[in-house]
Amino acid sequence: MGDREYGLDPETVERVAAEVQAVVALGIEVCLVIGGGNIFRGVSGAARGMERASADYMGMLATVINSLAMQSSLERLGVQTRVQSAIPMSTVCEPYIRRRAIRHMEKGRVVIFGAGTGNPFFTTDTAAALRASEMGCDALLKGTKVDGVYSADPNKVKDALRYDRLTYLEVLSRDLQVMDAAAISLARESKIPILVFSITEHDGFANIFRGCGRYTVVTEGE
Repeated sequence: MGDREYGLDPETVERVAAEVQAVVALGIEVCLVIGGGNIFRGVSGAARGMERASADYMGMLATVINSLAMQSSLERLGVQTRVQSAIPMSTVCEPYIRRRAIRHMEKGRVVIFGAGTGNPFFTTDTAAALRASEMGCDALLKGTKVDGVYSADPNKVKDALRYDRLTYLEVLSRDLQVMDAAAISLARESKIPILVFSITEHDGFANIFRGCGRYTVVTEGE
């Protein structure tokens, strides 16, 4: 949403699309899971008295809106994409079909997964870990507003400690809020390393693959 209070900021969408294009240009197969908090957050809706399941479904629909926006920006840059939704809506995108998604990636297309897992009570973090496991991904990269995992929010706590490496269990035991516990546990079970980096940093995504990025790695151990 950029500097807006809510909604889509076209410049921000285009900038993130350019980051993805840079990684695709390196010959790397990419799939994306996009959140919907800029439009609607299920947890926030539930906090205001809305039924949690209904609020979560609304949040899932918001992720599809964001996915279509990202598809549009990527294709303007010449990157072929497919949007697959966990909630079937065949008029606007494909339903999520694992083998079809894998085939798209093999053909060099960026697959954007919308609607989270398709189930309420699960976050897009968990959806990312689930899709990474299903696609057989080598790594799960989480783009955030900061350049890694900190002991506290560095925007609020000046002396927050930044970690270069962590184990899954350290993240869970210290309650570091990198991703929710279900996502961390699933990544651990699938042995998929999690790399947390800043999506606001220019070339932050591509620099990880060039070996010069700044990020935190979460793995089983050394």
